[in-house]
Amino acid sequence: MSRPPSYLVTGAAGFIGSNLVAALAERGADITVCDWLGQDARWRNLAKHEIAGLVPPEQLSEWLDGNGGALDAVLHMGAISATDESDVELIATRNVRASLELLQWCTRTATRFLYASSAATYGDGSAGFDDEFSPAALARLQPLNAYGWSKHVVDRRIARLAERREALPPQWLGLKFFNVYGPNEYHKGPMRSWIAKSYQAVRSGEPARLFRSHRTGYPDGGQQRDFIHVRDCVEVILWMLDHPEICGVFNLGTGRARSWLELAGALFAAIGRDPVIDFVSMPTELADHYQYFTEARMGRLRAAGYDRAFLPLELGIRDYVETYLSARDPYR
Repeated sequence: MSRPPSYLVTGAAGFIGSNLVAALAERGADITVCDWLGQDARWRNLAKHEIAGLVPPEQLSEWLDGNGGALDAVLHMGAISATDESDVELIATRNVRASLELLQWCTRTATRFLYASSAATYGDGSAGFDDEFSPAALARLQPLNAYGWSKHVVDRRIARLAERREALPPQWLGLKFFNVYGPNEYHKGPMRSWIAKSYQAVRSGEPARLFRSHRTGYPDGGQQRDFIHVRDCVEVILWMLDHPEICGVFNLGTGRARSWLELAGALFAAIGRDPVIDFVSMPTELADHYQYFTEARMGRLRAAGYDRAFLPLELGIRDYVETYLSARDPYR
């Protein structure tokens, strides 16, 4: 009997990481999870799934030296993902150095490497949202916060190595996640999706709150984002694992921007209420680097062969509300 595939998932107790663990467990894989569990309820993100081991990040190098030879791939989802984190040294350590060290280990051991990048690398969007992966194209992007910068550093380094035809893992993949929502994001506090933050208030009969617009051409609540269900993100990752010949950095959104008003309308519809919206002023510290529009260009992923449809926003939010947010146990 052949052994099951073996994966290391960093950030495995987090939002996207735990959904990935769930999907890999359903495939019967051996999964070693690497994360800090802290003192909150994020352990519940993992509680329903069989795992092969739990490694704290400070012991990861030692673990890899002793056990890494059996891995089929490293799936690196771990990072400080708060866009308002001000400790740049901490971001550099967790997001940049840790990622490049894992890249080097995977290169040295010929282990497949998939990591989380972000749409935050696109900054205000003035340079577009095309995931062209050349050093020259990436140099045009200007992230607006330290989190986006940290992801951009890793993207640029790998792009440079690829351009020089220097050694890289046998499969290397980066995913620029856009606005992801779905189950297991509850521990993220203010970094949760607007849906998760607003659900209880809207269900209780309160109005939803959206930012006023301070830019011509965008009405209040008319700012737009590319919202994608975490289930779709995981499906793309699984597909990429099934196609080890594919390398590169790819956008991961739906390819269709939707307004916050549409998002709110979909939440009200899923709950069974008519929309009632209060518009509030945008915080001063946010106004100067607020993204009014994001929309993933998905042509490269489609050209690589991914042909599955993404969940429309209304169906995705209904699934989130009915299957998870309104359930006694909202965890996947």
